[in-house]
Amino acid sequence: MAAIDPTRGFLKDVKRIVIKVGTAVVTREDGRLALGRLGALCEQIQILNSQGFEVILVSSGAVGAGRQRLRYRKLVHSSFADLQKPQVELDGKACAAVGQNGLMALYDTLFSQLDVTSAQLLVTDNDFRSPEFRKQLTETVDSLLSYKVIPVFNENDAVSTRRAPYEDSSGIFWDNDSLAALLALELKADLLVLLSDVDGLYSGPPSDPQSKLIYTYIKEKLENTITFGDKSRLGRGGMTAKVKAAVYASQAGIPVIITSGFAGDNIVRVLQGQRIGTLFHQDAHTWVSNGELNARDMAVAARESSRRLQAMSAKGRSKILLDIADALEANEKVIVHENEADVSVAQDAGYETSLVSRLALKPGKVASLAKAIRVLANMEEPIGQVLKRTELSDGFILDKTSSPLGVLLVIFESRPEALVQIASLAIRTGNGLLLKGGKEARRSNAILHKIITSVIPENVGGGLIGLVTSRDEIPELLKLDDVIDLVIPRGSNKLVSQIKSSTKIPVLGHADGICHVYVDKSADMEMAKNIVLDAKTDYPAACNAMETLLVHKELMENGGVNELLIELQTKGVSINGGPRASSMLNLTPAPSFHHEYGSMNCTLEIVDDVYAAIDHIHKHGSAHTDCIVTEDREVADLFLSQVDSAAVFHNASTRFSDGFRFGLGAEVGISTSRIHARGPVGVEGLLTTRWIARGSGQVVDNDKGVVYTHKDLTTTTTTTHNNNNNNHKAAA
Repeated sequence: MAAIDPTRGFLKDVKRIVIKVGTAVVTREDGRLALGRLGALCEQIQILNSQGFEVILVSSGAVGAGRQRLRYRKLVHSSFADLQKPQVELDGKACAAVGQNGLMALYDTLFSQLDVTSAQLLVTDNDFRSPEFRKQLTETVDSLLSYKVIPVFNENDAVSTRRAPYEDSSGIFWDNDSLAALLALELKADLLVLLSDVDGLYSGPPSDPQSKLIYTYIKEKLENTITFGDKSRLGRGGMTAKVKAAVYASQAGIPVIITSGFAGDNIVRVLQGQRIGTLFHQDAHTWVSNGELNARDMAVAARESSRRLQAMSAKGRSKILLDIADALEANEKVIVHENEADVSVAQDAGYETSLVSRLALKPGKVASLAKAIRVLANMEEPIGQVLKRTELSDGFILDKTSSPLGVLLVIFESRPEALVQIASLAIRTGNGLLLKGGKEARRSNAILHKIITSVIPENVGGGLIGLVTSRDEIPELLKLDDVIDLVIPRGSNKLVSQIKSSTKIPVLGHADGICHVYVDKSADMEMAKNIVLDAKTDYPAACNAMETLLVHKELMENGGVNELLIELQTKGVSINGGPRASSMLNLTPAPSFHHEYGSMNCTLEIVDDVYAAIDHIHKHGSAHTDCIVTEDREVADLFLSQVDSAAVFHNASTRFSDGFRFGLGAEVGISTSRIHARGPVGVEGLLTTRWIARGSGQVVDNDKGVVYTHKDLTTTTTTTHNNNNNNHKAAA
């Protein structure tokens, strides 16, 4: 089944549909009518009709069908001598007259078999010059639709007064594609579907293996860049005509989808919101940021803007963050509205409960985000801090200073608040940023990005934070190791693994959140129950939620395990067991010890002691966050010193493993890497270092002219220098 496309959420409000079927769909290669495809078309229309949709059909094919019939008649009535003469092309108007009769007879027969009534309406270009005709046309169609009759339109080519009806592209309409667009506007349709002999609009001829199907047509991006294939083998327009008609209708407010008429259920699938065919929509240009038109340009813009941001005073960067916090609160209603739309689409699409939970911005979340941004804004200036100062020799001072990484590419799923946190951290640390959120949060991410970039000063540039909306751009971005300095994926194990294998750019993050709570035999059971419940149920979808509960074997004997089980099950947690726990407690076996539920499920296993718990965590854990609950200080110290995870807790919920809760202001993600940053990655994790030397004419000269002192000046002078540096930047 094709994926549900969030950009097609408007389809749920569609009632009146104009469907245009092209000649290549209606007829076979030999010119005869394609009975199978027409039958499937009529069946789909019958389904839509029965579901309450108002369907208007515009059908090509009369000329092609008539030409085949007249050729046969001419052959039958020709003598052998006649056949030796040069053959004159058949009169197109005569073909139209003959073919129209047969085409409508077939539609009538097929619809009748489905207990549906159809009506024929033939129109010409000149008809639409009359306002009275237009008024009468609307009234007639409204009347037919009220009786659930299917109006079938075609241009009356037999009596058309246009000079060259099969080539002319002037007038009010010039083919059945433009007629369909005109009717969609005239009859106030909610959607126009143009059926073709290919799956939609391609970047080049569909027969070219390098051509890609375009799911959303962005006029500003694609106009004059697409190479069209040959026009229809029988009709007059082909894809060029369809695109012209689609652009015309969509710019006037009627969404259009071009898709294949060869598939027997494409119209139904379109209305289900599935990502098939090419969508034309008047708002499509707002779904793709201008910077996304070229991945490299987007990354370069982020780098250039980041350098201008770094050149600002510390006070200036803080002001941007404070302005963002104010703007988020001022736009809370529109943010919530867009987020609710995303949640609704995700629920209708049947997404997992855990994903929908991560997607939703809970009440008070916008205010919480604004508060966190203000905390960041008021933090000590992180850029240009002297971390170490050394006197290399007399009059020669070397500083090790904090510095932005450069340009970050962050790919995240579901959580729209992540966009706000990451953008704020990037601004605080002077980094450029490219963001790619999940399609399920498209509207939420778009409005948050718009609000944030709207307050970035022009002298820095909106390119500082780019929003990538197309998955197709990711492979290209991952190749840009010369302009992107760090990739941070926040999502599934599959996502992280794919990114790591697809780029030379350093990758920071964690693949899994297999977090453990070990309850030792000496644990305070009331404390243990509170910690276990919080670690599992406070936010089950979070990466720092408990996935495996390990308990000391003595708790089986004194009833401690039963207390924990009852507490969890009372709160709605489903419990699976490891081999030992399954056997002893009759639990359903866990899928594996390396399974991240992300929901109200967990795995329980019995272990012999703290050493067995440590071994289990090292063997099956993901080095994210692990916890011990015990009153034995020696056991606790053993656990804390030997468990090799990014965060290790004693008598505290794993849910505290979070940038905000650690006092970092926010986090760009949690890293289980052992290089650069580990655990919640806040401001410090997005900085690197530079060496700055201030001399007085020193030269190496084979080290003959320098007397090295290597005197550490850090403790005595750094504070003064930092204060002077911040004052200098604030005054800049």
